[in-house]
Amino acid sequence: MINITKLWCNQSGSMDQLRYSHTAHQRPVVVWNTTRQCNLHCMHCYSQSENKKYPNELSTTEAKHFITDLAEFQVPVLLFSGGEPLLRTDFFELAQFTTNAGIRPVISTNGTLITQEVAKKIKQVGFSYVGISIDGIGQTNDRFRGTPDAFKKAVEGIHNCMNAGIKTGLRLTVTKYNFADIPAIFDFIETEKLPRVCFYHLAYVGRGTNIAKDDLTPKQARQFMDLLLSKATEFQQKNINTEILTVDNHADAVYLYLKTKENNPQYANQILQLLKTNGGNSSGRGIGCVDFNGYVHPDQFWQHYNLGNIRERNFSHIWTDNNEPLLQKLRNRKQYLKNKCSRCQFLNICNGNLRVRAEAVYDDIWAQDPACYLTEEEVSKI
Repeated sequence: MINITKLWCNQSGSMDQLRYSHTAHQRPVVVWNTTRQCNLHCMHCYSQSENKKYPNELSTTEAKHFITDLAEFQVPVLLFSGGEPLLRTDFFELAQFTTNAGIRPVISTNGTLITQEVAKKIKQVGFSYVGISIDGIGQTNDRFRGTPDAFKKAVEGIHNCMNAGIKTGLRLTVTKYNFADIPAIFDFIETEKLPRVCFYHLAYVGRGTNIAKDDLTPKQARQFMDLLLSKATEFQQKNINTEILTVDNHADAVYLYLKTKENNPQYANQILQLLKTNGGNSSGRGIGCVDFNGYVHPDQFWQHYNLGNIRERNFSHIWTDNNEPLLQKLRNRKQYLKNKCSRCQFLNICNGNLRVRAEAVYDDIWAQDPACYLTEEEVSKI
């Protein structure tokens, strides 16, 4: 996760301590896919969720045991995700249990189920942040999410959360389908006075595999970053306090650094040091995932590779198992990377980017990330 506002405008954000401090990554942020069920049908869904009950999901008792282990392991943040997490009947009980255990709970939701009453409950159980997913304005979002009125209902959810006093932000996945909507997204953010927006790059997994060909072109990816940098500057000049972040493509970090080097070389070295401290993609290190059935993954996109199951061993034991081959290679990946990634002078701030994209395109998790839009001239060692 790359905080554009922090790096480009030198404005600190709420989670920068986890990203840019020397104590970062001692314990992972954990994404928990609480349920696979979802009331929408998004064209990029990595879990391929549908609106039906799925078997063998963790029980309330099993979930509490899992959360207790996370607390003892000193995990800082538990992200309730899905499917749609609000469809779990014990959602609020487990959220309150997480808060009481001393873990910061946050939620990723499509927002369509957040009534005024639900928003009040989200506030009461201690959620410090709600990330609501939209993937365009109006019909663009509805087509992307496969459901009429999904945008209207998500906006209502945003309003209900903000009226309840909950910090609320946007999450969206950028593809060719919604690239043209990004300026309107920023207009929406400014109008609604939203404090945070996370732009996710497409991961070629789940239903996202079917639209991998519709990811941003390298030219569009650079235009996208130019727009974000421009908007970050504009928001700072207008005193609009909105964090702008990108996720799942650390080529963005390199591009930002190179742009800063051109425009503000004295500040560029400070950015470079922050990015080195962050260390780039942290799958299997700074982030982990537990799915609906209790299987542990290096991140939420590695659903096809299991590190173990929390019904058999605690998450803390699985995560610290030095004999798990993929986990250990991901934590020492630089020696395994191939092609463009192995030649890159910015490996210390990118860390080889998203390995599941390489696997999806080249059938090799150590090949170059096909979504890297940096040129050979930019990445070549001097």
